[in-house]
Amino acid sequence: MMITSSYPVLMSTDVAASARFFTERFGFETVFEADWYVSLRQGTWELAFVAADHPTIPHGFGTAATGVLLNIEVDQVDDAYARLTAGGDVRVALELRSEDFGQRHFIVVAPGGVLVDVIEPIPFTGEFAADD
Repeated sequence: MMITSSYPVLMSTDVAASARFFTERFGFETVFEADWYVSLRQGTWELAFVAADHPTIPHGFGTAATGVLLNIEVDQVDDAYARLTAGGDVRVALELRSEDFGQRHFIVVAPGGVLVDVIEPIPFTGEFAADD
């Protein structure tokens, strides 16, 4: 078996709002859209949303995505932070900061409570600098 594609499909109680967040905030484009499913793409990256109550979801598993941390790496995290927070309508769960383990990042909350960790890799510092 050879895997030809892999991407997350997050269950949502509001598929349209979830898709809109990622198209408006991160520049994803819609490649397929139904009232119960939306598939997005940016370059080679894909992300999709399915209605948590859709009949294709096995009985007992139709819960909107919770406990999910979706990482999105960008080339200019400071610019992304400024752009995403400028309007005041995006909830910031973790303010912009640099980590010794090689990330400058911040976390926002997407519709349905999905956390989006926006990351720019940076050089390791502190105890992690010796490990590289």
